[in-house]
Amino acid sequence: MSIKSHIRTIENYPIEGVMFRDITTLLSNPEGFGEVIEEFVSRYKDVQIDKIAAIESRGFIVAAPLAYLLNVGLVLIRKPGKLPSKTIDQDYELEYGTDKIEVHTDAINKGDKVLILDDLIATGGSAEAAVKLVKKMHGEIIECCFVIDLPDIGGRARLENMGQKVFTLCEFDGE
Repeated sequence: MSIKSHIRTIENYPIEGVMFRDITTLLSNPEGFGEVIEEFVSRYKDVQIDKIAAIESRGFIVAAPLAYLLNVGLVLIRKPGKLPSKTIDQDYELEYGTDKIEVHTDAINKGDKVLILDDLIATGGSAEAAVKLVKKMHGEIIECCFVIDLPDIGGRARLENMGQKVFTLCEFDGE
């Protein structure tokens, strides 16, 4: 069964006109969730990676077992005020304003090979900010990976225009 078939679509959430791609149904299905982890392990098992930088919050769910299975560190990229130690931050644009993400200043070392991971890429704003954070810390980005791509919204192209490699497990193209 495909990963995409385990993802629920909720119309008009959180606002009118949005087709929300809900991974809770994927996560609650052991075969579907297992397939996600297996696909990522298969792709990255022979790639030198030091850290997986996971974007809050659903990125954490996929990144944790992947980091364990690849025997690499896990870095949490969070919204402001959620990390207890000294942080570095990066602003990014939303459709309706700006937001910010943070990471601990000691989470990524110069030269670390970093995989950026989130559950979904839409506009690419938070992923672009994550790329900028890793670069500020002098980490080397191996790739940006996502369970879901919404290609019509342009996030993948945004990252590729920054010179980033992007990998996704499934797409919802104009659906």
